[in-house]
Amino acid sequence: MEIRYCTTLGDIDKRQWNRLNADNNPFLQHEFLDGMERYGCVGGDSGWQPRHISLWQEQKLIGALPLYSKQHSWGEFVFDWAWANAYAYQGISYYPKLVSAIPFTPVTGQRFLCENHDPNIKQRLLGAAIDYAQNNGYSSWHCLFPDDIRMINKDKVLERWGYQFHWQNRNYSDFNAFLASMSSSKRKKIRRERRRISEQGVTVQYISGHEISEQQWQVFYQYYLSTFSKKNNYPAFTLEFFKHLGHTMPDQVLLILARYNGDDVAGAFFMRNDSHLYGRHWGCLAEFHSLHFELCYYAAIEYCILNGIKYFNAGAQGEHKLSRGFLPVKTRSLHWIAHEGFYHAIDNFLCEERNGVSDYIASVAAHSPFRQADE
Repeated sequence: MEIRYCTTLGDIDKRQWNRLNADNNPFLQHEFLDGMERYGCVGGDSGWQPRHISLWQEQKLIGALPLYSKQHSWGEFVFDWAWANAYAYQGISYYPKLVSAIPFTPVTGQRFLCENHDPNIKQRLLGAAIDYAQNNGYSSWHCLFPDDIRMINKDKVLERWGYQFHWQNRNYSDFNAFLASMSSSKRKKIRRERRRISEQGVTVQYISGHEISEQQWQVFYQYYLSTFSKKNNYPAFTLEFFKHLGHTMPDQVLLILARYNGDDVAGAFFMRNDSHLYGRHWGCLAEFHSLHFELCYYAAIEYCILNGIKYFNAGAQGEHKLSRGFLPVKTRSLHWIAHEGFYHAIDNFLCEERNGVSDYIASVAAHSPFRQADE
């Protein structure tokens, strides 16, 4: 078996890479990761430099780990700015660091790609990441939103917890069946918000990747840019990248568009597989009451019910999702720290933080929007 490092995912055969994506996670598809490199989302001066790890047995790819050299902490959604500040206070460089993640995408999934989830291959990939960090002077290695950490040696790698709010399809027959599972006050609130959409004359349209026209991509991209402009933030994805996804991954791309007086006025971008729907980006060029909730939550939930999709991840954090049927779930990240002193300091911090996350999830879950057995 041979470990290789590559600075361009295009150097790895698409079919071999995708064969290891056992869960068909759209963000781990070769088309998604390679598309970010080809269309200017990573690389260049983005601060995300590909250093992907692959494990080969003769000419067969048997393991892979997405890996990036980072000069900042933007686009990660696991916030370590305080760690970087502490390093700087001590006169130590925190950057560059190594990150195994899907850039700009806080979605849990495989990170250690291998056949049959082989723990031995995962160990080889983990060892290769740490070796690369040690041999090239990186302060740390971070693995963000992994779905499986059972093979991790907790004496070397620290575990961090976070949380998101996800929706689960409990075999609802339709949207009304979902509403019937909720408490009376929450049910009335959702019906009122959905009613406002129709009262304003707004209609909703679902469009899968192969149906999206050039004009619709252009219009949606203006929505996307407007959202980042309102938040004074940087739009990482390019129009060419979105169109690339629609062309190469049509069955995993979904746009939900809002129309008013015959014109598109807002849109939300999703990706999916057979079991999960992932809400990623939204924007609008006209303001309508409750339109964000309709496109990003309710219409998407209805899509999941109609298409037999089990889970809906609508994005990072957001307590306002609780009253709309989303419950808190724990997320994880892994951290290898080269500096012994900071390793122990961060370890102590993470122990306290994990207790806080557990308490928070329990307290929020106690306010579930769903009906109790005696209601």
